[in-house]
Amino acid sequence: MARRPPPLPALVEDAVLAANQAFYDAFAARDVEAMEALWSREGPVACIHPGWNPLLDRDDIMAAWSAILRNPDAPDIRVENAIALILGDTAMVVCHERVGGALLACTNLFRLEQGTWRMVLHHAGPVGEEPLSRDDGAPLPHRIH
Repeated sequence: MARRPPPLPALVEDAVLAANQAFYDAFAARDVEAMEALWSREGPVACIHPGWNPLLDRDDIMAAWSAILRNPDAPDIRVENAIALILGDTAMVVCHERVGGALLACTNLFRLEQGTWRMVLHHAGPVGEEPLSRDDGAPLPHRIH
């Protein structure tokens, strides 16, 4: 069987950002099944919601997401400023979340598992002020070498 060439960096970045967007789409749609499908089953996982203690067990993480997504009073969420940083079969997305009236900084970590980017970490916390705009034209990092 012939080996496939490694994916092109732009395609990898697009796939990671698509996985990140799928996470926020599942959150916005209150889709528990889609959220569950995004998380890794092949290794350690962690989730730190604002003001919560870390969750380090997949079953606990899924129970927390189920409670959040099934809560009719859960606020709307929007993702902004997503930047992918890629190192082999691991990728980090740093972004902002607008949840209700709050601005949160967020790190989502993904691992490539059998050709699919799966979430292994979600960590969000409050930000005291709006992020600075990037109007200096400097390129944002997308790849860790």
